[in-house]
Amino acid sequence: MNSQMETTMIINWLIEGDPSIRWQTLRDLCNVNEKIYSRERQKVASEGWGAKLLSYQEPNGMWGGALYHHKWISTTYTMLVLKSLGLPKSNSQAKKACKILLEEGIYHDGGINYFGSLNHSETCVTGMILSILAYFEYEDNKIKRLTDFLLNQQLNDGGWNCQSFKGSKHGSFHTTISVLEGLREYEKLSPLNRKEIIESQEHGREFLLVHRLFKSHRTTRIFDPRMTRFSFPPRWRYDVLRALDYFQESDASYDERIEDAIGILLKRKTSDGKWKLQNRHPGRTFFEMEKVGLPSRWNTLRAMRVLKLYDRVKNEQGNSIL
Repeated sequence: MNSQMETTMIINWLIEGDPSIRWQTLRDLCNVNEKIYSRERQKVASEGWGAKLLSYQEPNGMWGGALYHHKWISTTYTMLVLKSLGLPKSNSQAKKACKILLEEGIYHDGGINYFGSLNHSETCVTGMILSILAYFEYEDNKIKRLTDFLLNQQLNDGGWNCQSFKGSKHGSFHTTISVLEGLREYEKLSPLNRKEIIESQEHGREFLLVHRLFKSHRTTRIFDPRMTRFSFPPRWRYDVLRALDYFQESDASYDERIEDAIGILLKRKTSDGKWKLQNRHPGRTFFEMEKVGLPSRWNTLRAMRVLKLYDRVKNEQGNSIL
């Protein structure tokens, strides 16, 4: 089977999936008219995984009876999944949850704190909440305070670390990707401080690039083997595919330091051209979208859109990565 035929078969397989997979496949891999994929996107709220998650929302606007705990059925983590599914930004149930997440979490230092045991905001969670609020275009002047908090928390190496209040000076992969995703969503709203937001992301991406997205900058060895195994949803955890997907979505300039990560991605491709769900993070869920060890539409879609972008870049340089 030639590569074009294989790609066509895999795209057809993706389109046969949940509406959340279908609309993103049409947009990212098929380059169809926005009117067509937007029509499919609307179905996320009424069919499949999106509709099922929305059905679990409680009258007060929360999920799982909590803002952050329990993992993974709380309001924060449910909204992160709905964002990943591409739930339309105007959805009224999501707007209701945004209001609660912000009003119940905003802390005097400008970040988000859902934890009675902390006397400061939690950087990773603040990044997640900014990502949610900005994606759903929730309008509130307090959102700017979240960005100011995150910009002030950026470390000299470009990363972020939720343990910086204890003196940590080195960025964390996990915290950094959550903050970068949040800043990226906020950037797309074209805020007044857009230039500062873009520059902060560039500094944050440099932190990841220095580590080639998954290696210790001191030993050049894999920092944590779990980061090379692809899960979905990623929750708060970092992995190579999550990072690559952020890079392609942010339209970051190509950098040869991602090629080790691309190598990991290609290595994970199965003989039939798909990617499996390799891992799931233990915790309570309303339901599982996919099963570990089986072909994953989520991982396949994300891998293919990453490779599509970077293969184009490398082709322009006369050196295809595929």
